[in-house]
Amino acid sequence: MMTSSLPDLEAILLVGGQGTRLRPLTLGTPKPLLPTAGVPFLAHQLARARSFGVRRIVFATSYKAAMFEPAFGDGAAFGLSLEYMTEETPLGTGGAIRNAAEALTSGPSDPVLILNGDILSGHDIGDQVRTHLARRAAVTLHLTEVDDPTRFGCVPTDDSGRVTAFLEKTPNPVTNRINAGCYVFTRSVIDSIPRDEVVSVERETFPGLIESGELVLGYADRSYWLDVGTPAAFVRGSRDLVLGRLASPALPGPTGEYLALDGARVSAEAKVQGGTAVGARVVVGAGASVAGSVLLDDCVIEPGAVVTDSVVGTAARVCAGAAVHDAVIGDRAVVGPGNELQHGARVWPDIALPERAVRHSSDV
Repeated sequence: MMTSSLPDLEAILLVGGQGTRLRPLTLGTPKPLLPTAGVPFLAHQLARARSFGVRRIVFATSYKAAMFEPAFGDGAAFGLSLEYMTEETPLGTGGAIRNAAEALTSGPSDPVLILNGDILSGHDIGDQVRTHLARRAAVTLHLTEVDDPTRFGCVPTDDSGRVTAFLEKTPNPVTNRINAGCYVFTRSVIDSIPRDEVVSVERETFPGLIESGELVLGYADRSYWLDVGTPAAFVRGSRDLVLGRLASPALPGPTGEYLALDGARVSAEAKVQGGTAVGARVVVGAGASVAGSVLLDDCVIEPGAVVTDSVVGTAARVCAGAAVHDAVIGDRAVVGPGNELQHGARVWPDIALPERAVRHSSDV
């Protein structure tokens, strides 16, 4: 497999979504900036894009747009040049791409990479771009194979890899290949999307190209892929990065059972494992048990508390004798002693649950 030979690539990064499925985590922070394995989620995407020859990225922002530039600046720390384009009103995927394209410098026949700000993928972006160029496609879509395609729209292709249709979610999918959210567009195709209009690439642009006989190509593979849109998926993504199941140049420490940032204090008598990310200045007390979770900066897990597959927000506290499984604890919230939170429970920021306020088992 060739590696170098790619021109200096430009990319558009779609980060406009509100992340409603991840509330309360996204009430104050856009989803792409949530700490994931110790750094903002997008840091992993930026570092991977850089490793495949991307040198300039235009952010397509909308929700909490002002928070992105302070987080990443001009991109120099990543070896990238970053630009920020904001939609005043959300324009859909196609409209967002068209709006961001105003800041591109590439020519009409150049490839432009489009990345979604909520996807973790281990696929070979360089190979996808080279395939696009070799086949002279209008658009080349990354397709991933999933066990249960009924939850997604599916994308059938013919023997040559040409995409033949875009099918909405259906109980009987014709293929287990789905749109994985990473596209290579020929620049002139982006310029043909109407300006300042709400356009969906999935429902309008791609089907329109197929209908007019343009080559829409599928680049299918079975490498690591995850949409981090739900709390359970977000926790899994962070966990997989810490454990090294997906390599990331942005990981701020070695892979292993847990990753601890500066100032974290984990008691020698605590059990922290399963790819847990321990934020800066977090305190985990003696006898506490934490597995496969994301502990955000300044939170406290008191002695004897149990946290599994959960997110504990910034400066939140899980008190002694509380158990948190598959739950999200908002920033500065307090889970009092003896509470049992599980099955996707969410505690909003600044809420304090009194002792034994929520139970799942009998109080014996």
